[in-house]
Amino acid sequence: MAANNICILKMTSTFFAILTLSSNFMITPIKSQEFSREVSMEEMDLKTEKLTHLHFYFHDIVRGRHPTAFRVAESAITNSSATRFGFVEIIDDALTVGPNISSKIVGRAQGMYASADLNNLGLLMVLNYVFTEGKFNGSTLSILGRNAVYSDVREMPIVGGSGVFRFARGYARASSHEINMQKNGGAVVEYNVYVFHY
Repeated sequence: MAANNICILKMTSTFFAILTLSSNFMITPIKSQEFSREVSMEEMDLKTEKLTHLHFYFHDIVRGRHPTAFRVAESAITNSSATRFGFVEIIDDALTVGPNISSKIVGRAQGMYASADLNNLGLLMVLNYVFTEGKFNGSTLSILGRNAVYSDVREMPIVGGSGVFRFARGYARASSHEINMQKNGGAVVEYNVYVFHY
């Protein structure tokens, strides 16, 4: 009986030792696993907010020797739909200073567009403008919005950016410069982009 009591006493003391150690681990806060905290503008090196106007031409080439847009998906009704509803194109289109494809390239439009309107040609645009020139080299702007292709002027929101364009917000105004369905199935689109950033 005494041996049983000693065994129970050892088990009880071991249990309390484990409980004490584990409670210490549960109560002690670990700063490296902090989920969120407030930061100051100075800490992020954010100074005065600026408004920048960018002007360039977007070259979307669907067919020919050097296409920049490729269809990766379509719906069951794409080919019979007046709006080609449900098609998805992945793009890597040149952004140039002038409307001619041989003018200076300042970046690329990389992402996708999809026909998302059953009644009118309206594209869902999900793009990054990736800039390769001057002080914007390596910076990006992100676009997410509707492009009503046959409207004279379309607006799409700038929803973010990187590099020089961190914390970006603004809008992009697009107007068709040339649509050439016979030559390459593509378009040259003039963009005026207005973006707030730090």
